[in-house]
Amino acid sequence: MKLLQVPTAQLEQRIKEELEANPALEESEDTEDEIPQITEETPEAETSETESEIDAADEEVKVDDDVDMSEYYDEDDDGVADYKTKDPSEFADPDDEKKTVPVTVASTFHEYLESQVGMMNLDERQQQIAMHLIGSLDDDGYLRREMDAIVDDLVFRQNISTNVKELLEILAKIQKLDPPGIGARTLDECLLLQLQRKEEPTIFTEIAIQIVEKYFEQFAKKHYDKLQHVFDMDSVKLKRVLHEITKLNPKPGSLYSTNESGMRLTIIPDFILTNTNGELVVSLNSANAPELRISNHFKEMIINYKKTKEKTKSQKDAILFIKQKIDSAKWFIDAIQSRYQTMMMVMNTILDLQHEYLATGDETQMRPMILKDIAERTGLDISTVSRVANSKYLQTEFGTIPLKFFFSEAMSTDSGEEVSSREVKKILSDVIAVESKKKPISDLNLTKILNERGYNIARRTVAKYREQLNIPVARLRKEL
Repeated sequence: MKLLQVPTAQLEQRIKEELEANPALEESEDTEDEIPQITEETPEAETSETESEIDAADEEVKVDDDVDMSEYYDEDDDGVADYKTKDPSEFADPDDEKKTVPVTVASTFHEYLESQVGMMNLDERQQQIAMHLIGSLDDDGYLRREMDAIVDDLVFRQNISTNVKELLEILAKIQKLDPPGIGARTLDECLLLQLQRKEEPTIFTEIAIQIVEKYFEQFAKKHYDKLQHVFDMDSVKLKRVLHEITKLNPKPGSLYSTNESGMRLTIIPDFILTNTNGELVVSLNSANAPELRISNHFKEMIINYKKTKEKTKSQKDAILFIKQKIDSAKWFIDAIQSRYQTMMMVMNTILDLQHEYLATGDETQMRPMILKDIAERTGLDISTVSRVANSKYLQTEFGTIPLKFFFSEAMSTDSGEEVSSREVKKILSDVIAVESKKKPISDLNLTKILNERGYNIARRTVAKYREQLNIPVARLRKEL
């Protein structure tokens, strides 16, 4: 179940951990040859018929040779792996190439700022304070922590005594670093810092600074009529002023946004959908998973032990350890294969239910579908289906889609037909996209439009769907 929940992006790391923990498990060095099918006719030395009772001193140790080594390799296989995580062949993409996980090598946001501290006119003590302030910035570039708290942090953690006044002086210098806007404590301060650093300010830049400084609430709530009255300007000039503000970056640190390991996040699809003349085929993207097999060295140790007539206590202990590790390796390989089979079972069922959408990319063709629908068709538990859908992605010709996207509630039309809530959201999004931004459509009127199209939906549901689509209310969608 834990392996089932792991996405492809993390599977390689999970396999590496198992390889390090279990010496009986190893990667195959041959990655290009086709893997031969192991027949049931295995050499006598490979069978599991040997069951010996081993006595050591007064202790009887029974070695139960119930591990069939022929399941993993043949004596004449020349080291070719019997098991590939790329297998089963019917699941794998025939055009799938061996690829490594793409990694962007770049410095983090905080490292970029720290590299600029040397250019500031600071002594050693002030540099330590500056480094602490930079370390206190969040990924968006804001300083969210209170100054009094930072003063306490410096005393207890670095034994540096300072005060709020000195912190503000050093923060002002940090705010002059690149990118413009970093070190701000609020959104309006962030925008103001960027406006003040304009290389070629205009009269509209000066008015924009005044709006951010004194009338930011009116700007945020889009009370444009009040701003026109205060600055005595028409809508054309105000629009140019607002453009000065709206083209700024409210999250300057986002340009360098990285994950905890310092690498930019890259989505690696778990499934790949190919459309060949209308025929849809799903395959697993397992290019980053190594090929696994039971260690040949462990195989030789088993064979040598069987050939030894007089077995010592240390040999008996060693063979018990070996068999334990082989059982563990076999379990892991079977678990990986079971993971693939379960994932393909779920994905193919999703493909059957959402075939029209996956063939066209039209969200209005989405069918209502919940976890229970997949569970009933596959015979799997709902929790198992949930694990497959969690953090998994499907690569299609119209984008990479999270599997959770396919699950949506059902709604009824005037004709009694059940449709997906995803379809309603798509229509809602399309209506808002073509509305007049000078007079946006209210939730009440959006409800009327959907009702006229045959969708039985209440105003509060429209508001809920609009919020889920991250679309603001009509007043905040207004433009000049």
